[in-house]
Amino acid sequence: MDNFDDASVITRDGLQCLLDALAERGYTVFGPTVRDQAIVYDELARTGELPAGWTDEQDGGHYRLKRRSDEALFGYAVGPHSWKRFLHPPKVSLWQATRNGGELRFVPARDDPPRYAFFGVRACELAAIGIQDRVLLGDDYADPHYRSRREQAFMVAINCSEAGGTCFCDSMDTGPDVRDGYDLALTELLGDDSHLFLIRSGSEQGAAILAELPRKPATDAHQAAATAVVEKTRSQMGRSMPQTAIPALLMDNLEHPRWADVADRCLSCANCTMVCPTCFCTTVEDTSDLEGASAERSRRWDSCFTSDFSYIHGGSVRNSTRSRYRQWMTHKLATWVDQFGTSGCVGCGRCITWCPVGIDITEEVRAIHDDVSSGERQ
Repeated sequence: MDNFDDASVITRDGLQCLLDALAERGYTVFGPTVRDQAIVYDELARTGELPAGWTDEQDGGHYRLKRRSDEALFGYAVGPHSWKRFLHPPKVSLWQATRNGGELRFVPARDDPPRYAFFGVRACELAAIGIQDRVLLGDDYADPHYRSRREQAFMVAINCSEAGGTCFCDSMDTGPDVRDGYDLALTELLGDDSHLFLIRSGSEQGAAILAELPRKPATDAHQAAATAVVEKTRSQMGRSMPQTAIPALLMDNLEHPRWADVADRCLSCANCTMVCPTCFCTTVEDTSDLEGASAERSRRWDSCFTSDFSYIHGGSVRNSTRSRYRQWMTHKLATWVDQFGTSGCVGCGRCITWCPVGIDITEEVRAIHDDVSSGERQ
């Protein structure tokens, strides 16, 4: 990517101009807003729809919205939604069939997604999109449904100003600072009497839009303030992943008693895989109407936590919670590296927050690590 040296500052009015510029170019803008007592991603037209003055309190199995003492628009961590739900939707129709008398017709489903502009994408989420790019586009057989959405997507990123209680992106080297993969990147700068956004472009499309916005050149003071925002967030991480060779640690301890311990707590509900921004497992489902006149084949999200996911002739390969949790965690943190060259975890913490019983992936890795290290010292 070219280095676009165009750091500028805009006001909240300038942020609205950015939304307008995206809409004028035919983008459907999605961004954060408050709904159902959570910060979710939904269609966005006005800055007034952003979660001004709200933050989120997160811990294992715990999420609550709280009022802030200021009117920050991006003063929260991440909610239950990830951008995966737009690029790799929960359900996609593959084809439909209709019967009319003796005639049977098969019709490929139309897949005509809008041109998405994602507004307020965090560094960990950009990393997650990069991982899904590798999985779904990086080999000879690309997913056409993902590609049709991804190729048109415009990314407006935001440097994190607030780390959540379950965030650990710093220890995964995926945040909190935005580094690449964006078209425009923002940093929210709140002062006693000012509310500004440092903005820079990361693509030709981003530079073209930035040139149209009402802006001023960023000063050294603005740049320093933006750096301070990120460093403050880095110091607030609620969790951290042990800094060790995690793939080898897990694969060398597949029979460790900790797997049984976590299985006693795990509900196999699949919440962790549903909120995870990188999990990509799907299944195919056939449905028909009661008269037998029409049928549809669709693809929908699935999870390695369901017993049916590994079902073959004779039964399920992984018929215990222990084996399913171990499969998920060793794939995410170990064999994913062998398959795709990176970890499958970006440290967003969603799997911890939205686990009904508060199972913590960092705690599980640390428990095995500390036990093994203790045994080596003895």
